Amino acid sequence: MQIRPRISQEEFDLIKGHRALKEECEATGIPLDSVNYYWYKSEKFSINAKNKQKSYLDVRDEVIKEMQSYAPTYPTIKREDYKDSKLLIVDPADPHFGKKSTIEETGQDTNNISTAERFASGIEGLINKTDCYKFEKIVFVGGNDSMHTDNPFGTTTSGTRQDTCGLWYENFIAAKNANIKAIDRLLTIADVHFVFCPSNHDFMTGFFLADTIQSWYANNKNITFDVTPIHRKYIHYGHSLLGLTHGDGAKESELSDLMKTEAKKAWSLSRFAYWIVHHKHHSDTKGYKNGKGVKMEKDYKNLTVFNTGLSLDPTDYCFVQYMRSLSGTDRWHFTNGFVHAPKAMDALIIDPAYGQIDKITHLF
Repeated sequence: MQIRPRISQEEFDLIKGHRALKEECEATGIPLDSVNYYWYKSEKFSINAKNKQKSYLDVRDEVIKEMQSYAPTYPTIKREDYKDSKLLIVDPADPHFGKKSTIEETGQDTNNISTAERFASGIEGLINKTDCYKFEKIVFVGGNDSMHTDNPFGTTTSGTRQDTCGLWYENFIAAKNANIKAIDRLLTIADVHFVFCPSNHDFMTGFFLADTIQSWYANNKNITFDVTPIHRKYIHYGHSLLGLTHGDGAKESELSDLMKTEAKKAWSLSRFAYWIVHHKHHSDTKGYKNGKGVKMEKDYKNLTVFNTGLSLDPTDYCFVQYMRSLSGTDRWHFTNGFVHAPKAMDALIIDPAYGQIDKITHLF
């Protein structure tokens, strides 16, 4: 009977610990963590080895942890308890950082500078128009096509080519700075809850942007975040249940039933139901009751129409309302005649007892 020689401890350690690979990487300056697949050959062995792959969540957590170590420190703000305070929802919808259009082709000069200026002036305008209220919390709605494209090739997530004004990282930084500036300003008014809505232009980079903003505020106790990639988010405030979504997923007519199912407990505790939707770039509000929708408000060319011939008891309907966009008109929209919607930033005021009591719009 042939007896096979027993493997030595050194050879065992070599195979188990990839010692030769480690030494080679150190000698050549190759990061060991970057080597996922290799062959090892010696006098006795020819080994095909494949390292364990890190998951996306592993990489994400490492990046976030590293970024949090550089996050600025914000002093904690102690807030006063106000009687009759409200919830303010600030919604800089569909900014599309990186979008490009020219005066010669569309009548508008759209770029990161003009978009950032609108972003900042919209926030300030909404603050000025709501200074008669006291707010216990501000919901800042992020995502919703924050970025115009989703990769270095200037296309959306699905591959649709766009006219862009900058390199992908320039657009990302412009969006990041605009959001941080806006949140810093809102934090002077009340504590902020940031809600991320995934969207069709920037499904991937929009998530990265929201994660980056969350890391920036890692040392700030006056702000909370919901940056999960789920498409529909819910907020329960007083007697109101609010759903937030971009608008490129579930059908509008299904949102009411989805709310009843996905936020069942909050639905049972609420008298008022609202969906805050984006994607269309213009104001459009419907009330849904028993599966049927009736139009309450819509932007037409140079005109916003309100339907007052119906029962407008807010407890009768689940309202689905689309927010206006601050984004400039690009070539595709101009060519197809989609130019009538006013450029604006919207905010909603929610009373804990009476639901939505106001909609504030800052026009550009």
